[in-house]
Amino acid sequence: MGGRAEGRMCHHGQVHRLVIVGAGFAGLSAARTLVAKPVEVTIVDQRNFHTFQPLLYEVATAGLDAGDVAYPVRAIFGHHDNVSVRFAKVIGVDWEDRLVALENSGPIPYDSLIIASGATAGYFGVEGASEFSFPLYTLTDARILRDHVLRRLEQADADPASAPDGPLTFVVVGGGPTGVEVAGALAELLDLAIRHDGFRFSRSTPRIIVVDGQDRLLAPFVPSAAAYAADTLCGRGVELRLGRMVDAVTDQYVELDDGTRIATQTVIWAGGVTVANTVASRLGNATGPGGRLVVESDLSLDGRADAYAVGDAAAVPWGDGSGRICPQLAQVAIQSGAHAARQVINRYEGRPTVPFHYRDKGIMATLGRRAAITQFPGGTLIKGTVGWLGWLVLHLVYLIGYRNRIIVLVNWAWRYLSWGSGPRVIVGDMLEVESGTGADPGQPPTSSGPG
Repeated sequence: MGGRAEGRMCHHGQVHRLVIVGAGFAGLSAARTLVAKPVEVTIVDQRNFHTFQPLLYEVATAGLDAGDVAYPVRAIFGHHDNVSVRFAKVIGVDWEDRLVALENSGPIPYDSLIIASGATAGYFGVEGASEFSFPLYTLTDARILRDHVLRRLEQADADPASAPDGPLTFVVVGGGPTGVEVAGALAELLDLAIRHDGFRFSRSTPRIIVVDGQDRLLAPFVPSAAAYAADTLCGRGVELRLGRMVDAVTDQYVELDDGTRIATQTVIWAGGVTVANTVASRLGNATGPGGRLVVESDLSLDGRADAYAVGDAAAVPWGDGSGRICPQLAQVAIQSGAHAARQVINRYEGRPTVPFHYRDKGIMATLGRRAAITQFPGGTLIKGTVGWLGWLVLHLVYLIGYRNRIIVLVNWAWRYLSWGSGPRVIVGDMLEVESGTGADPGQPPTSSGPG
């Protein structure tokens, strides 16, 4: 597809209309690339805010408030006349008439389309996982998990004898970056809560268990990084069950493939993502690993030169001739979104499109206070305090909104100095639940990707 010119694509002499489905990293990157360009951009998302997903685990473990990692999409583009925002849920695309179909609203016409609808938690057929585990992909996921975890601490404090039944056993499924970050943050939460909040159980009573089918943590990292992560987590009281798969999840226990049952009321699912049940899965186009949309070298959909797929929704090619598919990372989303936007302009102005080439800037994972890993292309590592400081700086740079940056920086600095802060507040209304008028706060939400 790369290298083909299609000429100017104005619709009956009107301004060129681009619809971007999704306001995640990829969708925002595409829209920002087209600010002040001769294109009328409409961003459509079922949420009116952008979520900074790399810090969702901080919300889930009471390190940050929900508002610290979310920013209204309209506020990002409010001063740009060629970008508008539509708060709606996309349910499909009419390819023949070039219409984006919305739930409970009329369709939006387009001349070009960028699918940046993200992904959702992938349970891979594990019995009970979707019903009884807690995903961590949306802001709602994070808020519900935080309330649930804090309620389990209150439950165990009120009834210490219930500890063997699992209120203080937290099972994290997945030993990738998200899994180790959640496990490290949970350990810090327990340290802080027991030290400052007057809970009557011992710090040795709660258990954090990371389960992964591979024989080491952090598969994308070099082995020495995995060893450092394992040593650090174990030193903070986290148990590792590596080389073990989860066979089933219930509201009372997790069953592993060797028959072991772990009594727990909290299973956090960090075992991967899928495009199933998102917009991308309803387009009728060819899909690849995890249901991701297959794209050409310039990121256009097969047979549809006016439509692109980017970020987690797409099987984005690395672009180095190896045939590799890019991982589902924020950097891939940012770069692919910007690239697709540039191809829209190329075609509009009669130039050929160009292939996408991913620029690997490295990967990072934090394990808690003063412990993080930064791996550069080629395998060079920075870890420990220096790696942690680098992780902090990078996340502050990419966090949207000066207010959010300042609040997060102050919050982190205060926690580092005092070890006492953090919004350990249960937001859900327990009285409503007890009276039967609300949803059970102990039940996981149904997660769905943006758009």
